[in-house]
Amino acid sequence: MITEAFVYIFASRSRCIYIGVTRNLPRRWRQHREGCGSEFVRKYRIRRLVYVERIPRLVDAIAREKQLKGWRRSKKVALIESMNPRWDDLGELWGWRPPVASRGTRQAHHPERSEGPPHL
Repeated sequence: MITEAFVYIFASRSRCIYIGVTRNLPRRWRQHREGCGSEFVRKYRIRRLVYVERIPRLVDAIAREKQLKGWRRSKKVALIESMNPRWDDLGELWGWRPPVASRGTRQAHHPERSEGPPHL
């Protein structure tokens, strides 16, 4: 049974940030890359994974997500830059592949990949 979860921060090119929690980080990364999910994510084109924490229990991950959301922006930026000073897309750095449109349609192919980030 999967009990661990990931608290993540995604960002747009203009550094608008979105904090969330998931059990399947590669799938969530692909969803952001497609612009799926919340209206906020689509509107501000929040597509780059810039920070992640692996947390053993989902309940603790949810508490950590709430904690981060309560922080001032400057503290969130400092946290991101402590791990990722250039705000690179960690999913790309880890070799994850974005969804690929199939045969000219708007549907995307989602290869199954459930492993988490390689170094956490």
